[in-house]
Amino acid sequence: MIQACRKLQVIFLLVMTGFPGFAQLKETTEITRRVANYIVKNTSYRFIDVKTKVDYTSLEGLAENADVKAQSIYNKWEYSNGVMAIGMMELTKTLNDSDYHHYVRKNFEFVFNHLSFFEKQYLVNPKTEFYNLIRMNRLDDMGALSAALTRFNDNNTLFSSYLNKSINYITKTQLRLRDGTLCRPEPRSMTLWADDLYMSVPFLSSYGKINNARKYTDDAIRQVLNFNKYLFNAATGLYYHNWYSAEQSNGVAHWLRCNGWIAMAQVELLSQLDSTHPKRIELIGLLQRQIIGFARFQDTTGLWRQLIDKPDSYLETSGSAMFIYTVAKAVNEGWLPTSYLAIAEDGWKGLMKKVTTEGQLMDVCIGTGMRENLKFYYDRPTKLNDIHGAGAFLLAGSEMIKAYRRRSNN
Repeated sequence: MIQACRKLQVIFLLVMTGFPGFAQLKETTEITRRVANYIVKNTSYRFIDVKTKVDYTSLEGLAENADVKAQSIYNKWEYSNGVMAIGMMELTKTLNDSDYHHYVRKNFEFVFNHLSFFEKQYLVNPKTEFYNLIRMNRLDDMGALSAALTRFNDNNTLFSSYLNKSINYITKTQLRLRDGTLCRPEPRSMTLWADDLYMSVPFLSSYGKINNARKYTDDAIRQVLNFNKYLFNAATGLYYHNWYSAEQSNGVAHWLRCNGWIAMAQVELLSQLDSTHPKRIELIGLLQRQIIGFARFQDTTGLWRQLIDKPDSYLETSGSAMFIYTVAKAVNEGWLPTSYLAIAEDGWKGLMKKVTTEGQLMDVCIGTGMRENLKFYYDRPTKLNDIHGAGAFLLAGSEMIKAYRRRSNN
């Protein structure tokens, strides 16, 4: 009996030491599921009346002036939930677990099944909670959410109708510079926001691929090339948050999350391109340049700071997750050598420590606008489990699972 126990101990040690990816894979899978399952568990499919506090499962029969909101943060019409949806669907593929895919579909159906009510409500009060579902006058309203919807690619007419409206808005209405670069009318006329690369490119490239429409893919490529032209700082290897067209100059901040948006947008574009596409090598080069740039500023904890190049700013998790995802995805897809994975591994070790036992992510910067003073970025508060961190974490976890799975199989 003693000899048998010793044999089991030896086998266990061999597994744990001889196959280093095994323990990492187990831990990474557990903690990624923990975050995903927390989201699922805390999603309700109910509306609540702001004034009366009465909750409803259906809005049928309610007056259009009723002030109702989604009870759960996870099915509000916010771009962050588009990223979360994409993260959930990637996790479905990585873990071969359709529950996460069904969860995303249920969320979208919950919203679109009440679309007619929201349309009537918007006519009465254009500032009701789901106004941005109807308004559609900026990329934040539809870009990331439409990118998530393209992943269903089925015959849901409500989904397809919305996608058609989204692509028409981006290509025909959205404000652009003379060279076609997407921009905004605020805070100054014709301002380029780094965030908008992610709010456009994943949807444009995905829509172009599923519809075999090259013009949308070409537009996505143009955005990546032009955003690099306007926002990249060769001296630091980082991107500015903005570019003012009137002054022909950048703003002040190398804000972490906006750099993350750029990184993830480039990854999503490359994921949609054929291996023989003539721009593929150039785009991989731009991604590699960005990764080398932000790797220089990685903290000893593995994370990155709110202002990447400012060591006195706080460590922030949503942008760190975006960088981890970007590097791991680039290695897993074979775009970059496996040696780059060390950047993602160090980051992932630090990021896992920021997850509570319940599955909530700590130290997430809340929604952030744009200002001309660095103090604004320094002072942006963090919030436990702010929705801006969920999708990036799931994407990072999914890619790290793939990386550790490959290592454990070698």
